[in-house]
Amino acid sequence: MICFGFFLTLSYLCIMNLKDQRIAVLLSGGVDSSVVLYELVRQGLRPDCFYIKIGPEEEEEWDCSSEEDLEMATAVSHKYGCKLEIIDCHQEYWDQVTAYTMEKVRAGLTPNPDVMCNRLIKFGAFDEKRGHEYDLIATGHYAQTEIDEEGRKWLTTSPDPVKDQTDFLAQIYDWQLRKALFPIGHMMKEEVRVIAEREHLVNAKRKDSQGICFLGKINYNDYIRRYLGEKPGDVLELETGKRIGQHKGLWFHTIGQRHGLGFGGGPWFVVKKDMRQNILYVSKGYDPQTAYKQEFRIHDLHLLTAQIDTSTICFKIRHTPEFHRAKVETIGDGVYQILSDTPIHGVAPGQFCVLYDEAHHRCYGSGEITV
Repeated sequence: MICFGFFLTLSYLCIMNLKDQRIAVLLSGGVDSSVVLYELVRQGLRPDCFYIKIGPEEEEEWDCSSEEDLEMATAVSHKYGCKLEIIDCHQEYWDQVTAYTMEKVRAGLTPNPDVMCNRLIKFGAFDEKRGHEYDLIATGHYAQTEIDEEGRKWLTTSPDPVKDQTDFLAQIYDWQLRKALFPIGHMMKEEVRVIAEREHLVNAKRKDSQGICFLGKINYNDYIRRYLGEKPGDVLELETGKRIGQHKGLWFHTIGQRHGLGFGGGPWFVVKKDMRQNILYVSKGYDPQTAYKQEFRIHDLHLLTAQIDTSTICFKIRHTPEFHRAKVETIGDGVYQILSDTPIHGVAPGQFCVLYDEAHHRCYGSGEITV
């Protein structure tokens, strides 16, 4: 057991040593990354700032806030006398993240593009283009890191349970974690807002972005429809086989979905997808038992730092403040069985199951749900 004071001392030493490091700050135009820059400048540092351009494939057809994002990032970087460079990762995003998303969605799975954006773009393509010239890459993620007695760097949770973003970072590589710096990860969102308003940052009152990192106001289903089109099929009640209606494509639905189904006589929950016969199965009720699972499997378990004792863990399967306790059993060939202490709503193949220690402090990594 390592005492808290040990990690606190290491964190302090890390701050003291930042003056010896070349730091790149990823400015998004939002308040979080802007306060990151303020915090580093406050320590006497002058990092270089970068705005990663990913944007939509054809900007004239999409309602995107990227122009406003860039204006905000430019204003903040100029306020603190730091240069800002635009890094175009547009092609890499569409070749990698969009390809990943469409492949999973077409197979009836529920992917998380933002998770892969962190691995492939923010800490991936950016590093290949410019980040490799820097010792550290600072972002506005709500996450922390700590060093153990063996010198290993761990991803740890933010004290803000609502904003904690370790689940979005659980697929980055170990070398990416070693370069990651999260200057506001120890703060609550309210603290960040207070700092931004006190420092008169141009985006102090700007709302947080929602949904996939580049879509802005674009509807996710429109994004899917653009690439996969529609494929109508029957909607059946799981328990009775009764036809409820018709869907426009299984890829527009995810397990556990209740809102936006548009079927009368409900409420209805999506509980199963039959990709071969193109059938969407639903169950009726406000909280049907068929919407829950207590056991499921994951594969391709990606660990951030080291092998772990997976006998008892905490986990989450979506971006929520809640953690669930479970035991993990090794099935073989990289497949693991998650045995949750309590039934979990909306377990969908393709989602990432993110693993934590029993105190949900250290984030171990994540694996993709298969069943």
